[in-house]
Amino acid sequence: QVQLVESGGGLVEAGGSLRLSCAAPIRIFSIAGMGWYRQAPGKERELVATIAVGGTPDYVDSVKGRFTISRDNAKNMVYLQMNNLKPEDTADYYCNARRRGLFDYWGKGTPVTVSS
Repeated sequence: QVQLVESGGGLVEAGGSLRLSCAAPIRIFSIAGMGWYRQAPGKERELVATIAVGGTPDYVDSVKGRFTISRDNAKNMVYLQMNNLKPEDTADYYCNARRRGLFDYWGKGTPVTVSS
């Protein structure tokens, strides 16, 4: 059973910042595209950002310019730096590791609450 472990969620005021972290096993991390998704109460899970094995990032339009995804290949970690947070960013955030045709793993999620 592959375990992805997220951390860094919490309560922050609008305009504030949080940094999410996700640890993955090296045998997975080295060949996986990594991503962050979020799910707000009553809504479907949505993609926030992804980063390829080679480091190319991609973002959903609503977070461009505010969020930055990065990966540290030496530590098998992926991060999501979230700046200028808005109440609509409130959700449970999930780490994902995916290699098409091979695996698709999820963490248990970390909550982010942004107060207005």
